[in-house]
Amino acid sequence: MSASPVRVLFMGTPDIAASVLGALIGGERVSVIGAVTQPDRQKGRGMRFSPPPVKELAVKNGIPVFQPETLKNGAFLADLEALDPDLIVVAAYGKILPPYLINYPRLGCVNAHASILPKYRGAAPINRAVMDGETETGVTAMYMDEGLDTGDIILTLRTPISENDTAGDVHDRLAVLAGEAMLRTVDLIVSGAVTRTPQPSAGVSYAPKITKEDAVIDFNLPAETVFNRIRGLSPYPGAITTLPDGKTLKVTGARLAKSGAEGVPGTVVDTKGDAIRVACSRGAVDLLTVTPEGRGRMDAASFVRGRGIAEGNVLGLGIGTSDKEGSL
Repeated sequence: MSASPVRVLFMGTPDIAASVLGALIGGERVSVIGAVTQPDRQKGRGMRFSPPPVKELAVKNGIPVFQPETLKNGAFLADLEALDPDLIVVAAYGKILPPYLINYPRLGCVNAHASILPKYRGAAPINRAVMDGETETGVTAMYMDEGLDTGDIILTLRTPISENDTAGDVHDRLAVLAGEAMLRTVDLIVSGAVTRTPQPSAGVSYAPKITKEDAVIDFNLPAETVFNRIRGLSPYPGAITTLPDGKTLKVTGARLAKSGAEGVPGTVVDTKGDAIRVACSRGAVDLLTVTPEGRGRMDAASFVRGRGIAEGNVLGLGIGTSDKEGSL
């Protein structure tokens, strides 16, 4: 056991990474000596530069922040040598780490990945797991190597995915688990009890970044598949379809219809109650919350009352025809 806290350099960017950083800051065996995160990016209608969540938390806690545009060709080496970390902890940093970073710390470079590896390696494991209708996911703590989420596994923490969970719901649970996983990992490393288990070759799958094409709702698929896609893309980036006038309609909340529906896939078959019921190739989905092009998010009933949609309308015919504000 180390007599002094392990010197940790943290690397991460979004909310889930900030959750891990927060856990490390509270760890008795950890001294976070720096936080490496992505540069500030322009966001929102005003396109103002906004700091990533990791930067905000680090600044609040007096932790030095580094935002290199690139890590390639030793660009961060001088800062790395000056910091001289014992351990690097990574969570959703957003860039591939070069070998000089991975191999620098005496205690290694570890990563929290939001899936049960070797399933869903890559950039969008939470979205893809929900979109695929998985019933379980988790966080894997692993040693990093030069591959894409291919390093030796240290430990895995699991959580169920319920049939109504959105990607946002799962993200929030995994954010907590990721912090717990990294604290456990640091304890194991510092105490000398850590183990390394190579990932099996069987069961490997990938979770590539979500594209505009991935977000398009295809009502020609069975209702369960459509429903899983909608909840797997909620709240961000949101599944999309188009109204009869070609304008984009983003869908962030839905449920499986309790009864079947007759109609050409994409046809609005019912607008009574709290939902917009749309026929699929088998069954139907109820759209519950939507964001019309150029407007804010609203419940389905409000959209119907505003005459934004009516029974008999067919959705999805204009996909790819509108690049106006409100599309992805």
